[in-house]
Amino acid sequence: MFKNYTILLTFLISFSALLAQEKKPKVALVLSGGGAKGVAHIPLLQKMDSLGIVPDLIVGNSMGSIVGGLYAMGYSGNEIANLAKNIDWNNLIGGSLSLDNVSNEEKSEFNQYLISAAIVKGKVKISPFILSDQNLRNFLTSITYPVYNISNFDKLPIPFRALATDIVAGKEVVLDSGSLALAMRSSMSIPGVFSAVPYKNTLLIDGGVLNNFPVDVAKRLGADFIIGSDVGNGMLPKERLDNLQSLLFQSGMIASNIKNPANRKLCDILLSHGPNITYGTPDFGQASNIYKQGKIALTKELSQLVKISKELKKFKQRTRSLPIERDSISLDAIEYKGISEEHLNLIKARANLNKGEKYTKVDIAKGINTAMGTALFEQIAYGFFDKENKTTLFLNASEIANHQIKGAVHYNNELGAGLILNYTGRNLIGKSSRSLITIDLAKNPKIRLQHQNILGENKNWWMRSELYVNNYSQGLFTAGFRTEDYKYRFQQVKSKINRNLSSLKSYVGIGFEYENTVLKPQVPIDVTSDEGDQISRYRYQDYLGTLSFHYNTINKQYFATQGTSVAVNYKRSLNNLLNIDIFSFDTPEDIELESSLANYHKLSIAASKRIPISPKSTLITGITSGFIFEDSVKENELSFTDYSVGPSYYLGGNASIARGGSFIVPGLKDGEVLASQFIKADVSFQYALQKKLFLTPHLDLVIFGDHSFSNYVNNFTKPTSNWNNIEQTGLIISTGLTASYNSILGPISIDASFVNDINQMRFFVGVGYSFVGF
Repeated sequence: MFKNYTILLTFLISFSALLAQEKKPKVALVLSGGGAKGVAHIPLLQKMDSLGIVPDLIVGNSMGSIVGGLYAMGYSGNEIANLAKNIDWNNLIGGSLSLDNVSNEEKSEFNQYLISAAIVKGKVKISPFILSDQNLRNFLTSITYPVYNISNFDKLPIPFRALATDIVAGKEVVLDSGSLALAMRSSMSIPGVFSAVPYKNTLLIDGGVLNNFPVDVAKRLGADFIIGSDVGNGMLPKERLDNLQSLLFQSGMIASNIKNPANRKLCDILLSHGPNITYGTPDFGQASNIYKQGKIALTKELSQLVKISKELKKFKQRTRSLPIERDSISLDAIEYKGISEEHLNLIKARANLNKGEKYTKVDIAKGINTAMGTALFEQIAYGFFDKENKTTLFLNASEIANHQIKGAVHYNNELGAGLILNYTGRNLIGKSSRSLITIDLAKNPKIRLQHQNILGENKNWWMRSELYVNNYSQGLFTAGFRTEDYKYRFQQVKSKINRNLSSLKSYVGIGFEYENTVLKPQVPIDVTSDEGDQISRYRYQDYLGTLSFHYNTINKQYFATQGTSVAVNYKRSLNNLLNIDIFSFDTPEDIELESSLANYHKLSIAASKRIPISPKSTLITGITSGFIFEDSVKENELSFTDYSVGPSYYLGGNASIARGGSFIVPGLKDGEVLASQFIKADVSFQYALQKKLFLTPHLDLVIFGDHSFSNYVNNFTKPTSNWNNIEQTGLIISTGLTASYNSILGPISIDASFVNDINQMRFFVGVGYSFVGF
């Protein structure tokens, strides 16, 4: 007790001596780094506001630089608390670009692989950081927008310094000018987690590597009185260094931790949060609890803060307020850095930001996100600087390598396991081009070769050509039981020219396709048996003209929570050839049937909508239909209703199939139902039990037919629920429950579905990413 009184008395005597001077003492606020634990600084800021304590200098590191920088530019403690409370931290810290911000021509490849690596000068190069920081950069630029024209941090409402580490020279860097958002971002570049930030001729990483609690910096800058808030725990004891994570963290912070005790002694008022915070550096999901724990140390030092507040009232203090935010900025110049000549015109066209025009901060952020949607960049840092009353927007980009290899694994209990390998090359054949080869090494192997070019002055046109080949073991089902297996080979060549209506949402396309379908019995025909005539080989070739319209605002490739997708595909059969070998036991020899089917029009429409009901639940509705309109059957032609395996729609399966004309119906096996006409309606309810764990009850209704469109329309209201043996139309009712987990390997799904007619529960297990098509 006596010791505490002695410390307090010494403190009051020292501060009284300062106040006895004519000049107001320079009060500094120093905030340490600590990741999520830095939220504990905020109660101190709120209390300083209420007590009228306005510091003359703020020094922050890492998360302390974020909180301190916002306070220095004029945000109140309450406003910063509200930001921390309402931020989607998961999306901000490491959240990737959402699917609805990805360009139309890149959506099919986005987030479809488990791993990726660059090939640079013939060597494979793994990304040196774990998390994407694009959302963080966008956020910092947006919230610092009111002071975009202040490049000297001494001219902020409160002078500010952010601490970073020069990883090249191994020394501290005190950032006092430039872009405030970039200074904040540089200060929290945790090695191995976020990318280093280019700065002059070096790279900057987290200041905590050398000085996590930079009180000495404030002292060197002339601080007379220092209020410090430290969320660090210092050196961990031997007992807690029992895992790789703690060992790496401690080794990376040795220099800072050695320096920390001396820095703490320099504080006149110290809020030591370490003993009170029960959460770790990455626990941003616990921000509200960390905020509450930040009040514990504040309460212990409250009496000292109250006394200092009273004494400071003798002096005139700084007036602190957030500068008035301009509605728009007129861009006098735009600087592009880190963008190659091959990509520059595309980025300019997609960002659609032009000098001499006015933009709001929302317009500029949208332009940057649209540029990121090209999938050409790891990140785009942007900001502003003013010189001679002229505003320049700068874009500093980090391009993805032109050569990349990617991979994923997958398994499901219907098609087995597989390894997906991909090579993607940029600008191999012309500027703004992408070429790729994807191979699925599996029991049912697949390969896709694809090339696309983005064309036109405004980059709204794009051409894509593709070769796709797959081999399947295609089952034939009778009354719900697999009765025969066929070797199924499907080959497709297609080329389309597309026009973006909106580069991120919609496009129309016109093209040409060739399809080749071949089926053979899995087990060779037993020529000694007497089972009647059997097909020993079926081959159907078709040439088609195509028209399409696509609209997509879905926000995620998997487990989407909002958005709408619409795909309309029209195909016109131009010429086709049917060749069937039939083994006859009467001859016995193969009888060859070679002819053409009547040409036809083929139209499919697939639409789905995801409606967020609550933060954890999403309603998903969909309507899908496919129709075939046959021309009049001419002499020497056959009707597709009798020989329609090739052009038919394939209904069934729980996982996406790259083969065109396939549509998911849970509870059915892949391709269990062939249809020439169908309408499918589905509804499901996706509920997140935890962050990555989902339960999704679902209901699917299908009315289908395998005859002409007119026959389907006439019998649409009279379907039979015995759909395995229909004369006109059949009704499929599938209902079930899917449990899913968004794992590092990709989605893991277990589905149990009950389907009418076959009257049995079927189970599906799937792991990993699917091999996707055009």
